Order: sequence, then structure tokens, then C-alpha cells
Amino acid sequence: MLTVRDVRVAYTLGGLELTAVDGVSFDVAAGETFALLGESGCGKSATALAIMRLLPANGRILGGSVCLGEEELLALPECAMRRVRGGRMAMIFQEPSTSLNPVLTIGVQIGEVLAQHGEFPKAEARRRMIELLALVGISDGARRLDEFPYQLSGGMKQRVMIAMALAGTPEVLIADEPTTALDVTVQAQILDLMTKLQAERGMGILLITHDLGVVARMAHRIGVMYAGELVEIAPRREFFEAPAHPYAQALFSALPDAMRRDEELCTIPGQVPGLGEMPPGCRFADRCPHVMPVCREQSPDWRTVENGHVVRCHWQGGSAGEPCGKKGGDNQAAVSGEPILAVSDLKVHFPIRRGILQSTVGHVKAVDGISFELPAGRTLALVGESGCGKTTAGKAILQLLPVTAGSVRLAGTELTSLSPRQLRAQRRLAQMIFQDPFASLNPRLRVSEIVAEGMRALGGKMSTVERQVAVVELLQQVGLDAAGSGRYPHEFSGGQRQRIAIARALAVRPGLIICDEPTSALDVSVQAQILNLLKSLQNDFGVAYLFITHNFGVVEYLAHEVAVMYLGRLVECGSVDDVLRRAKHPYTQALLSAVLVPRLEGQGEVIRLQGEIPSPANPPAGCHFHQRCAQAMPVCRQRYPEVTATESGHTVACHLYA
Repeated sequence: MLTVRDVRVAYTLGGLELTAVDGVSFDVAAGETFALLGESGCGKSATALAIMRLLPANGRILGGSVCLGEEELLALPECAMRRVRGGRMAMIFQEPSTSLNPVLTIGVQIGEVLAQHGEFPKAEARRRMIELLALVGISDGARRLDEFPYQLSGGMKQRVMIAMALAGTPEVLIADEPTTALDVTVQAQILDLMTKLQAERGMGILLITHDLGVVARMAHRIGVMYAGELVEIAPRREFFEAPAHPYAQALFSALPDAMRRDEELCTIPGQVPGLGEMPPGCRFADRCPHVMPVCREQSPDWRTVENGHVVRCHWQGGSAGEPCGKKGGDNQAAVSGEPILAVSDLKVHFPIRRGILQSTVGHVKAVDGISFELPAGRTLALVGESGCGKTTAGKAILQLLPVTAGSVRLAGTELTSLSPRQLRAQRRLAQMIFQDPFASLNPRLRVSEIVAEGMRALGGKMSTVERQVAVVELLQQVGLDAAGSGRYPHEFSGGQRQRIAIARALAVRPGLIICDEPTSALDVSVQAQILNLLKSLQNDFGVAYLFITHNFGVVEYLAHEVAVMYLGRLVECGSVDDVLRRAKHPYTQALLSAVLVPRLEGQGEVIRLQGEIPSPANPPAGCHFHQRCAQAMPVCRQRYPEVTATESGHTVACHLYA
């Protein structure tokens, strides 16, 4: 259905023409999902944009062929390509929030596609749009058509993007990281939807992702991409049982899970070469553990491993063999004495104001009475769907948001009653690593200034020379070259920027660090580097982490205890083994069932949650989860359940265990 042959793409930067995609070839058959897998910067999205002919102004297709059926797309004039784009071939973009027009309603945006690729009377077009929304699982379509994107959740916006892509009844669907920013439950719904529509329509799907769990769930064949080239193509079973290229093997070795808790994760040294720094020979040679002299001199040819499985590599040693992770030791800090952080009945309610006088008509109960303790040298993972209040809780603990009620004790000191001057003195005991390192680093300051800023503000009396020495030591601790201290944040990769954020947090030697999704936007190889760093810092300095995440692989590897949050409240708490192996609350069970595992076997039946998470401005009466729970009883609709505890300290708020 889709045939791509020897496509080459270049971008013009500073008067130089730099090749981003260099001779990529693959096929997508009807009803087949072909996954392009690789790190950021490998050329996956550039390949998709070239196929759709949506490259930016400085991008150019240097050569090759793209055929949709028998039609050569690269030879079509733009007016003819517009009929193909969105009609016979459609694309789901990576970030729905930036792909949807914020000032146009959902109905107007879907209607544009229908107007371009068919002639529908107004009433017929609206009926067709309601059908499309129902097809992607959005109920009450007539109302949703008149809403704007900001009124929809992330999962619903992604469903709208899929509805727009399906409006032209495409033969080929290109999905660029369609589930990267979604919760595991919404991710499962989106992937099920794509599989169902593919089976009904016989669509070919080109899936672009760096998530091996999504690949295991969706792909029929996989193409591994590195530095603008395909280096391995294989059917799904052959790929997961025996990846042949060292790069693919390294991606598998970098995945965190419970089996690797007592060892360092494998990492890939260095990073993907820039467009102007492509080495001769094999482009992976500088990062490869099996590099040979011929790898630096000659680009490898394709060779067949077995039927349908081909690889570009001089090394023929087979599987990776010995594990590369060194024994790191799981920090088993003694749980005794006063915890470094004690939170009791914490509430954060935001007022809803309306009218000319801005009268308060209600409250958004973002955090509604949570309690937990965190000992020194331990990691508590706070998990749950987006919108449940995890980040708000983290910021409120550090008093970055006003607390409505409750107690927060840091190293024995009550923070909620401190004056601004007193609170400033306590800031050195607790720091925060934010989700987006690029947005949280000042672009006008050099790295040395960013790291030293906390020392000047909270580090006491230090001379300029002492601060400079301390900055160099910190950068070396987080694995950065001190020679880069004079550079700006935009000159670093995503993983390096996150290391800078960690160095800034460590600058005042805190006892507690709140980590808000610090690895969510990183490739698995960079994620492994950050997790290794966090674990080694905990072992060396006894720092405690409140780790906010929805990645359960990271939870299994790093955390000691887990707290599950739903609609502002904790519904289950306990050790990693208790919560992840013996989950009691139906919500926790649903979350764990939806986690995609990066292997062929092991994915059990997914528990489907009905509807969307309710609004914290109007939570349901009784148990907040009863509207989506398959085990709900009459008492669940009447009162919120009490917390029940087992002998091991595993607690759950559910009437099933009362």
C-alpha cells in the first residue's frame, strides 16, 4: 500500500545543507503496522513529514520515491497532493495540544477535512462528525463539536486528532508518537481504537515511537532507525526474541524493571550525532561495545539474519550475551526515627470565581486530604492519571502553592506556619526537579550560573572561588563535563539538561528532592542514565525522593514505597511488592493491567475504565471512583470508604476490604 524507496531529506542551516534522512526504504502493506523505532534525533519524524510532503521551509527532499499504491507522491503538484493528504493518507501528530487550533471549535476543525475531501450538506456534515466522534469513543458528540480544545482532556484531544485523520477514510495512517504524553489507561484505549479501526478498514499504519511496549502491542514489523538510516528490519517475534543490531540490543538493556533493582541499568555512551557531525563508516561505531576497525572505515551493507529479518552491521556475534549493568546495590536505608517528610491531611483547593465581582462559587479540590511519611534515604513513588493532583501535591509540599489545610513537616519543622523569611531558610532542605528541564532552566544564564544560583541564595557564606570549585564538582557528580559550564541550556541535549537540573537541586545538599516526571520526555537510553544517577546519589548521600510518575517500569526499579492517587486522594499505599504484585484497589488494578510490557508474552487482559476522570471541581458523592468501577456497590455511592491496613502496612481505601 505504501512503498518508500531510498528517500533522502536535508535541512538548510546556516548556509549548509545537512542530511537528516539518508536512503530510507521500507513498505507498509494493507492491514499492517510498521513501527519506526529509535531515539530522538534519529530522523523518524522527518521521514514521516517527507512522506506527507509537510517539511518546513528549510527542508528539502533530495531524492527517492514514495508510492501510495501505484501513485508516485513526490511527483505530484501541490494541488494534487492536497487531495491525497488527509484523504488517502492522514497523519496523527505527536502533540495534540499544539496541533489543534485553540481558537476554533472541534466541529470547525473536523469540518475542514470533510469540506476538503467530500461534498456534504451542512446537516449531513454534522451528522458525519458526530459519527466520527462516536467512532473514536467520545460520547455526547453534539455537545463536544461546539467545544474548544482547552475544554478536553489530553486523551480526548488525541481522539479528536484521530477523528480528523479518519474523516477522509485514509488507506494509510501515519501515527507520530500517538501515546507519548498519555496515561497508561488512555494509552491502552487509543491503541485499542487504532487496532479496531485498522481491522475494520484494512488501513496500513506507520507507527513512529520510542516505546518498546507500544511496539510489542501494535507492530507487525519493526524498523530500527539511527542517525538518519535504517539499521534493522524484522518481524515482531524475531525482533523481540533476538534483536541483531547492537543499538537495538542496547535499547532493550536500558529498560528499567524489578529484575534490575540491584544493578545499574545499561546505558549507551554519548548521543546521536548531529546533522553536521555524521561520522564515516557505521554511524553507531562511537557508541557501540562491539566496534571493530572496519566499522569506522566502511558503512555496513544489509545482510540477512533469517527470513524477513535483515540488519546493517559488520559485527556478527549474535545476542549481547553478558549483562552490562554493574551491581549498584538497592539502598536499604534503615527506617527509624523521625521521617524527613511527614504530610498529614494536606488539602489544596483553588477557588472558582465568576461574575463581575468575581464571587467564589465553588472550589477545585486538586488535593483533598492526603497523608504519608517519607524516611531519609528512601523513595516514595506517587502515581496516578493526569489531573489527579500529583504535581499540585508536590508543589504544595514545598510551599510553591498555597496550602488550604493540613500539615507538612520537613525534618521536624512545620512548613505551613512559617513566615517567608523562615521558609527561605528551610528551602535548602528540599528541592524540586521539574518535568520539563528546558522550561525550568533560565535560558539567559550559563550552566555555571544556574548551578551556583542556589549556593548564593541558600548555601551560606562561600567565596567566589569556593563556589566555582563546588560547581565543577557537582557537574562531575552528575556526569557532565566541567568544560561545558560556560554554555547555555539550549546547547545541551534533553538528558544533559535534566542532569543540569539535578545538579542545581543538589547544589544546596538537600535531604529531600521532589522529582516531577523527570524522565517522561526522555529516550530509554537517556532515562537509564538519569535513573542510575538518582540511585547512586541516594546511595552516596542518603537523599530521599518523592518521585511523581506514571511509568511503572521506573517505579519498579527505583521506588521503595508506592502511593496511588485518584482525584485528589490516596486510594492505596504500600511497598512496591505489595502494591504492584498484590494490588487491592480496583483503580490500582486497572492501572497495572494497562501497563504495556516490552515483550511478546506477559500482557494480560486490560481492565477497561468507563468514561473520563471526573472534574475535581465536582467530585462524585461517596467513593470518587465508583462511577468507573466494575465492582461498585450501593455503599460506594453513599459514603467515602475508610482506610483499611494490613499487617505489612499496606493500606487501601475501598469498601471491598472494610
